[in-house]
Amino acid sequence: ARAGKPARVGDVSKDPRYIMVQPNVRSELAVPLEVSGQVRGVLNVDSDRLNAFGSEHQELLQELALQAAKVIHNTWLYEQLRLKARLFESLVNVGQTINSTLNLDDALKIITREACQLMTGKTSSVLLLDDSREWLDLRASCGAGEAYLNKPRLSVAESLLGIVLRRKKPIQVENVQTSSRYQNVEIARREGLISLLSVPLVFGGQAIGALSVYTGKPHVFSNEEIRILFALADLSAIAIEKARLYERIVDVEEQMRQNEKLSALGLLAAEVAHEIRNPLTVMKMLYHSLDLKFLKGDPRARDAEMMGEKMEHLNKIVEQILDFARTAEPEFVPVRLNELIEELGLLTRHKLTQQNIQLAHKLESELPPVMADATQLEQAFLNLILNAVEAMPNGGQLTIVSRTLSASEGSGKPTHVVVEFKDTGQGMTKEQRARAFTALIKTTKRKGSGLGLAIVARICEAHRGRIEIKSNPGRGTTIGITLPL
Repeated sequence: ARAGKPARVGDVSKDPRYIMVQPNVRSELAVPLEVSGQVRGVLNVDSDRLNAFGSEHQELLQELALQAAKVIHNTWLYEQLRLKARLFESLVNVGQTINSTLNLDDALKIITREACQLMTGKTSSVLLLDDSREWLDLRASCGAGEAYLNKPRLSVAESLLGIVLRRKKPIQVENVQTSSRYQNVEIARREGLISLLSVPLVFGGQAIGALSVYTGKPHVFSNEEIRILFALADLSAIAIEKARLYERIVDVEEQMRQNEKLSALGLLAAEVAHEIRNPLTVMKMLYHSLDLKFLKGDPRARDAEMMGEKMEHLNKIVEQILDFARTAEPEFVPVRLNELIEELGLLTRHKLTQQNIQLAHKLESELPPVMADATQLEQAFLNLILNAVEAMPNGGQLTIVSRTLSASEGSGKPTHVVVEFKDTGQGMTKEQRARAFTALIKTTKRKGSGLGLAIVARICEAHRGRIEIKSNPGRGTTIGITLPL
């Protein structure tokens, strides 16, 4: 039958191919079940008599096998059609459910839940690329335990799931607990995860993450299952990008509202600053003309000194408010940023030494000049240095980095220059980062006016650049300025 031919055995005891199942069997007749020229099974008849089957029995069984094969094949096709219809219906429902929310976290939870249900998995997860496109962060999961939820982020260059993103092709592992390619073997053992199927999340030709499903027992994923997860991944990638786009729209709208507030408050502050400046100037002149000198130990000496300090402090606040309110256009000339950074290092050297702060430079050699207003950039960089000093009251390290940035990763002509200010200070909360450039509305500083970052952001905008903050409480802050070449 394996060769696609009938087998008629008059005495099974004399045929070495026969495997005894029932001891009373003496003869056997077997014919293949064929579909489209391929053997799909065998129709077998046994007898307790020797030479029980003749050619007429063989012809009859062959005809019966022919009809049975058609029925079996049609039944199989019908079941496959029903299965695909159910899967298609499920995918349509999943797509509608995923696209019903504009919240990214909610969309990711729905995706992982539906992946588990469609694939009958034990655990599913979505990992997304971070802004650097070098790391994969776990953003959502279904059925995962504490060990899996707390696993470290994955490197795109070194991890198994990184291969999924780089190749944009699925990967399946029969047993992650024994795989040398899988990074978190111990976590898989604790969670009871065995087989893995992971497919890329691709949008606009770019991989943005990976959708993975784990089973709790050994399983080889079929081509049909891979296609199902791919279909879900395609729907998911669209939903993820839609949610991200909505978040960006909300952020832009909020930024526009804040800019309107800043503009109005800036004008109001400038009016107030002008009104304060004149009497403040008179007060300073009178204070200096009094030439208040007291004997050593006289408590009034400290009072007089404090009066002078506070008037200077108030004068600086007025100057900052007026600087913020000015709308002077930058005068663009070629500026060598490395030279500007080194000059600022010399300018602030004494203050940094007083605060027990070490200054380190990591400047890219042959950094091309940028078209910029040197005075405004100096003001922006100085503000960032002073902010870093305030964030490190007990000392620390400030590292200033300069480097070029290309449009394509790894190679290509530089299109931008990046300058980063990295401190080892107190860091910022998520709420503080969100309001960092709206300091006129609210500031948590104990000293200063809180206008520093707002001024820096305005200068960056005037130079067609951007400013970014990376910070966590207790882990320092990195503020990067990106300027076009």
